Amino acid sequence: MTEADELADLGHVELPDVEFNETAIEGHELEYVQSAIRGGHPSSGGEFATRTASLLAEHTGAADVLMTTSCTAALELSAMLLDLSPGDTVIVPSFTFTTTALAFARQGAGLVFCDIERETLGLDPDHLATLLDDSVRAVVVVHYAGIACDVDGIRAVLADRPDIVLIEDNAHGLFGSWQDQPLGSLGRLSALSFHETKNFVCGEGGALVLNDPADVDRARVLYDKGTNRRAFMLGQVEKYTWKDTGSSFGLSDVLAAYLLAQLEKRDVIQGKRRAVHEGYLSRLTPYADELGFELMRMPPDRESAYHMFYVLLPDTSRRNDVLEAMRKSGVNATFHYLPLHASEAGRSFMSRPTECPVSEDVSGRLLRLPFYNNLGERDLDRSAEAFLGAMAATQRV
Repeated sequence: MTEADELADLGHVELPDVEFNETAIEGHELEYVQSAIRGGHPSSGGEFATRTASLLAEHTGAADVLMTTSCTAALELSAMLLDLSPGDTVIVPSFTFTTTALAFARQGAGLVFCDIERETLGLDPDHLATLLDDSVRAVVVVHYAGIACDVDGIRAVLADRPDIVLIEDNAHGLFGSWQDQPLGSLGRLSALSFHETKNFVCGEGGALVLNDPADVDRARVLYDKGTNRRAFMLGQVEKYTWKDTGSSFGLSDVLAAYLLAQLEKRDVIQGKRRAVHEGYLSRLTPYADELGFELMRMPPDRESAYHMFYVLLPDTSRRNDVLEAMRKSGVNATFHYLPLHASEAGRSFMSRPTECPVSEDVSGRLLRLPFYNNLGERDLDRSAEAFLGAMAATQRV
């Protein structure tokens, strides 16, 4: 127990708020950052980016991994690889972050919003089946909260459409799995996030996982500002030149250095996050039926990446009242996505309207509890007690 905790027990000080998220140094982050700076090559393509990409490729079995400035950039690069034309459409979940859809709208695709299923809040295969037509070029799935979507169901729907590219927005799912297969290895392309809110962080960062070797050469040209620089560096051409469209996607080696140190501690970090997840389950499960909330679910053939912990409340009004009460008690819980199909930009970029009632329902009832690596037992108790107390106080007769 710290001195602050002892004083709090004596009533001399108040405990600080329980934040929704806190980042943590877990290993050699600062040492590696210094090394990257002193090495004289802090821009992209350095030693630490190479080592980080190799670690991720080994985990996923990818043909190549490109370290990017963000998950958004990785999704934009995947959209560029599709060579979208006017009239092409891309199917995306309505219940996701904006850039899952924006990356493809930027390349001129029309968006078709798909609803989610209730078990994992992933793309609904039944709704997906009703949306397919000859215009569809790709389907983007999200492994919400780090739990794999219904991969079997989605693959069954796409079985007769080999022309449709499956892309994973795996911002939540690194080191989770579906039937012992790593999330990020299931689609032709996969995007990762290392934003400060994710399990493994470098402030801002991402990666594009290339699972088809046929994509590697072209992806490298787009990644290197449209040049064949990689072929030049490998000695395959005498000089490099402008070959294609592209952009500046590469992650600074300083950030890659920080990230590598985090990834080296992946077992420690994931162990901590699993303990927080299990801590919430043990504290909340006995009261779910009595107080009228639903716990997040994990099908038995999947291993979570332990990105977040959420609950579903009976309705939006109750959810909002509980959030307000928790914040007043010093526990910073929050909500999550608003459905994209109902947003101003979503309506502008959609190729045709769709109905996504589950997305609308879940969006209004979902509450995320504080969740981060070093959420200790005391704050875990405070968070669970604040939630249960708010649920009891707002219970309708």
